Amino acid sequence: MSTLFESQAPRPLADRLRPATMAQVVGQDHLINADGPIGRMIGSGKLSSIVLWGPPGTGKTTMARLLAEHTDMAFEPLSAVFSGVADLRKVFDRARERRGAGRGTLLFIDEIHRFNRAQQDGFLPYVEDGTVVLVGATTENPSFELNAALLSRCRVLVLNRLDDAALEELLARAEKELGRALPLDGDARAALRAMADGDGRYLLNMAETLAELPHEPALDPAALAQAVQRRMPVYDKSQESHYNLISALHKSLRGSDTDAALYWMARMLAGGEDPTYIARRLVRFASEDIGLADPQALVQALAAWDAYDRLGSPEGELALVQCVLYLGTAPKSNAAYLAESAARRSARETGSLMPPKHILNAPTRMMKDMGYGDGYAYDHNAEDGFSGQNYFPDGMARARFYAPRDRGFEREIGKRLAYWDKLRRQRQGEAE
Repeated sequence: MSTLFESQAPRPLADRLRPATMAQVVGQDHLINADGPIGRMIGSGKLSSIVLWGPPGTGKTTMARLLAEHTDMAFEPLSAVFSGVADLRKVFDRARERRGAGRGTLLFIDEIHRFNRAQQDGFLPYVEDGTVVLVGATTENPSFELNAALLSRCRVLVLNRLDDAALEELLARAEKELGRALPLDGDARAALRAMADGDGRYLLNMAETLAELPHEPALDPAALAQAVQRRMPVYDKSQESHYNLISALHKSLRGSDTDAALYWMARMLAGGEDPTYIARRLVRFASEDIGLADPQALVQALAAWDAYDRLGSPEGELALVQCVLYLGTAPKSNAAYLAESAARRSARETGSLMPPKHILNAPTRMMKDMGYGDGYAYDHNAEDGFSGQNYFPDGMARARFYAPRDRGFEREIGKRLAYWDKLRRQRQGEAE
């Protein structure tokens, strides 16, 4: 229950603009339209347990609250960060009482992935018997963070990061609520939307800050950056700028711009970032964006991490600088990254195909009688050390996942693969 004084307290712009109906939610039409999963639930008046998975500031909490309002259910919000088993028991007790009176309960759990496995298992009987309809919200992949048993009882709905049109709609609503236009020229307005990076709450917080500035002059992008910087922390290693700057470092390296990469790393270190976090990203970059174009890249990245661990700051940071210079100037290839993605996709599509019998071991007599190991050609005994046998499942066409680039060491790898392809064709022809 709010008090008189609480009702008169100032509320953030993002809270004042929280949608009052599902139709006012922006950027999630694929869910809330009449033929979308949430639209159908509201239309039928029957809710099922769901998990809302999406980036920050896309409307997960708002949609859960509106679902309860549209279906006249009691709304019980909990945060997995601040709540425990005792809080859940109280909710379940109240839900039982309401159920006896003929009213349902929507239990909303923000950051549901932060509950441990045992806590998640505790939901199951109450979800199964209908005591509560569970709506969980998470920014993390549910398939990694939530129990399989809980996931099997919930439908996962994916929220989109807000696109440019949705962010502009929020800006228009903000200006209407504030009673004034934001002091931005067209380019600065576009830059503001880009800075939000799909996060509606972050956009509205910046708009509220900008509304405190004079009406004139209108800010250009450079002035906008200065204005926002004056009112926000230079670097918050646990929030938005943390991810913005590590992304800038990664993409500068990918673009072989060592000077820009050094700048972004210096910004992160000056802001208090843990150097080991940067070291981990450099190791990832070495595999994702260089790979076998320069096999020494991964060695250099691991050596830099090890050197930092041994020396500490500030001496060890020079090893990270050396690594950035090496990675930025190395030949680039994402062939290994693409090969992994293609192989995973093929594995999902082909299911549980068995390996061909000739490459299976036969430790028992029965397996030998079944043909396990029959016809296996030991490559070291073959001409050129290459048998050309098939190692894919029987009935599956040979696939090419790894396509080395014609740069760096991968140029030589490409020659080897072409040579083996030639031998494979020859030996398969001889076998036929």
